[in-house]
Amino acid sequence: QEGRCLYVILLMALYWCTEALPLAVTALLPIVLFPFLGILPSNKVCPQYFLDTNFLFLSGLIMASAIEEWNLHRRIALRVLMLVGVQPARLILGMMLTTSFLSMWLSNTASTAMMLPIANAILKSLFGEKETSKDMNRENEENQASLQQNKLYTVPTEMQFLASTEDKDLTEEKEVASDTLSDLKKEEEYKTNIWKGFLISIPYAASIGGTATLTGTAPNLILLGQLKSYFPECDVVNFGSWFMFAFPLMLIFLLMGWLWISILYGGINLRGWRTKKSNIRVDAEARAREVIREDYQKLGPTKFAEQAIFFFFCMFAIMLFSRDPKFIPGWASLFAPGFISDAVTGITIVIILFFFPSQKPSFRWWFDFKAPNTETQPLLTWRKAQETVPWNIILLLGGGFAMAKGCEESGLSVWIGGRLHPLEGVPPPVAVILITIVIALFTEFASNTATIIIFLPVLAELAIRLKVNPLYLMIPGTIGCSYAFMLPVSTPPNSIAFSSGHLMVKDMARTGLLMNLMGVLLLSLAMNTWAKSIFQLGTFPAWANIHAENTTSVLTAVENVTLSAL
Repeated sequence: QEGRCLYVILLMALYWCTEALPLAVTALLPIVLFPFLGILPSNKVCPQYFLDTNFLFLSGLIMASAIEEWNLHRRIALRVLMLVGVQPARLILGMMLTTSFLSMWLSNTASTAMMLPIANAILKSLFGEKETSKDMNRENEENQASLQQNKLYTVPTEMQFLASTEDKDLTEEKEVASDTLSDLKKEEEYKTNIWKGFLISIPYAASIGGTATLTGTAPNLILLGQLKSYFPECDVVNFGSWFMFAFPLMLIFLLMGWLWISILYGGINLRGWRTKKSNIRVDAEARAREVIREDYQKLGPTKFAEQAIFFFFCMFAIMLFSRDPKFIPGWASLFAPGFISDAVTGITIVIILFFFPSQKPSFRWWFDFKAPNTETQPLLTWRKAQETVPWNIILLLGGGFAMAKGCEESGLSVWIGGRLHPLEGVPPPVAVILITIVIALFTEFASNTATIIIFLPVLAELAIRLKVNPLYLMIPGTIGCSYAFMLPVSTPPNSIAFSSGHLMVKDMARTGLLMNLMGVLLLSLAMNTWAKSIFQLGTFPAWANIHAENTTSVLTAVENVTLSAL
């Protein structure tokens, strides 16, 4: 049975990595293969596709649809950019802060797709069209080449009498012209680098920002779902505790990433930071400021619907955070223990969006019997939700949970644990770094959702073998699979930025290599400092001990069956 389950997992892993079938279709394979191969009956497989974790994610997707419907995300983005200023380094910081904040609540792909057009508009106002600047540069180079070849400057016919001037004047003119051409070349190189820095910062910020909340990216929710499958008694991971751990990590990583991108692409000039800016750059920054202001003014005054969405969005975040924050009793303690989960909280808020009016209601209508009985548009219609919510992600999550259930029920997880003896002597802090590196490299070539589905069962069994808290290995694995910065194919945000045509693979590779290294080290630092107190990582918990005892008893039973067969 373990072998049959392993076959299904390897087949799904192959299909996910090669995308021979759509990811969501591959996720449906357990519904077919598990019952046919005698691994799990269908009445145990199918419920895995609609666990409460899936509904928590669905509530986040519906809230994101409502925000996009009323352009609230665009208003927030432009407002932040107006506040941070238009100097390149500040603009890159503003782009990264805005993208990461949006990515905490929207999908990483949607955040990137929304921010890139804004970035392109600002860049065009700063530097003009990229293609035009290339043509100017080529023209300057051709002129310079012809001058060097002929040793003379071409002059208009009506000005040929100036050719008889002194050699000294001609030499000075040559020096001035060559200095001008040199300055133009430097300015062109500066523009190209800033353009690349802008475009590359947005997908990186989206990937980093998605790790800060449980609903920010699919791997975080897969961790929550598989914890409930493997360790039903584990209740330390929820929206509030995850936010307290991941949000500071996101901020530190975002700041370090901004410094690296700004230094690498010239947003911050360490040698010439005191030099006075040229008039060209001052004018360009003024134009960029005007473009941002114009885009913001085009949105018009804040509508009632935007205010309502913002209110419900804040309620969504506050209620999820305060349900059970662990350090103080949450509002869920007012109800029967175990009845209220994060899914209940999220779905409660998003249901309101489907009947709350998008226009300010008039109280006079109730007392005016002649008033027309016109239908009011709600903040979000079901048709809009159907069109904008990526339902395939729900199936992908379900496929991961079904796979985890198959591993547990078939005894495959026990079998994997039995093969991890050589790793028992590895110190846990070293194991964290190694796990993050391996997963970060693997996810460069495969979907991060597929990566974490494959690796989490192995990490859970490895933690049992090492006698450490399973979260100590499972959390770094989960966050590490979002740290894919080196290749355009690593994540959809990377692909979107690369498709703009202004980035090359080597740009992403050299920038992403250090980003990956920083992510691994910062994650290791977080796991060995503030995460220990939030998740009680210093002890081997009772909920993991129960699983370890069950694993030992199953392993003994398997050995007895094997011996009796022999």
